[in-house]
Amino acid sequence: MTPNKDLTGHKLLVITPTDLNPEYLEHLHSQFPGLKVVHSKFDPWRSVGLPPDVSDDDWKTVTILLTGPKFPTREQAPNLQLVQLQSAGANYILDNPLFKDTKIPFCTANGVHGPPISEWVICTYLAHQHRIPRFLDNMKEGKWDSEHGSDAPDIQDAVSQRVGILGYGSIGRQVARVATAMGMEVYAYTNRPRPTPESRHDDSYYVPGLGDPEGVLPSKWFSGTKPEEVDEFLSSGLDLLVLAVPLTPQTRGMIAAPQFKLLAGKKTYVTNIGRGPVVNTDDLMTALDEGWIRGAALDVTDPEPLPKEHPLWHKRNLIITPHVSGNSSSYGPRLLAILDINLKRLSEGKDFINSVSRKRGY
Repeated sequence: MTPNKDLTGHKLLVITPTDLNPEYLEHLHSQFPGLKVVHSKFDPWRSVGLPPDVSDDDWKTVTILLTGPKFPTREQAPNLQLVQLQSAGANYILDNPLFKDTKIPFCTANGVHGPPISEWVICTYLAHQHRIPRFLDNMKEGKWDSEHGSDAPDIQDAVSQRVGILGYGSIGRQVARVATAMGMEVYAYTNRPRPTPESRHDDSYYVPGLGDPEGVLPSKWFSGTKPEEVDEFLSSGLDLLVLAVPLTPQTRGMIAAPQFKLLAGKKTYVTNIGRGPVVNTDDLMTALDEGWIRGAALDVTDPEPLPKEHPLWHKRNLIITPHVSGNSSSYGPRLLAILDINLKRLSEGKDFINSVSRKRGY
């Protein structure tokens, strides 16, 4: 890319469901005086079509777009050079012609969710370990059940427990940071080998001071794309398994009955904050019924939304939340921080952060 320090000739269209902070607009103008900014207050997640207030002329001259899952055609936006997504996941763009049939860089919001999702992972795990759902039920009945209190032999704290993180990206690395602070041992799994310190570095966005960008926290690394390589990782004596992989043809259904049986020896607790179809739902219910795993926490399900009559709702030792683990009042500012970094990289002619690989699909 050719450097263009003030981004002269570029037009940024920001599509968000809320107003754009005037201070952020002032910041953009001071950083990139040549950049024209257009904002459309429109919810691309809950609305049909494109924003009605964006004119054909605006689409024709837009070079940078921040949006959710609604995209123009290449003909509508012939000058588009960069798409910044609002989401960490990118599975919904893979079949869109604007991504599939062009070379336009698409960048995710990967890293925005690290703090809230890692808190959710640890929160649900500790809730299960310390029997919090049971005590909440007892509280509603006014029942003082000290038999299952702090001295119960089946209650374990986190010290020296082993967490396996399947998908060691920015979210997984923040989970590792929090788990390490509690005295847990971290095993990491990535699709590509990471044999050297340099290869373990991750160039994704991180909230400053958080995560594990250098990749120093895991005591052991696993890698590969073959089922038997994943199975080796699952057989490594995990107390907690965190599924943090994107949804791709390779990851769809990767955790099914054979994998749950591998976890049975340690009765691993399974947490899914990736995508619902990574786990075979029928096999998960069997694993819970048969006691192959000690429990599970799901922020994503298959199907999603989970129908009211679905039997998964009624399984024991299960926590389900409606895809909200990443919610945070800091989401917007962090998303704009990623946009900021990519605008700076565009102005300097450098590669973007959080770019979606057309080869890997994430």
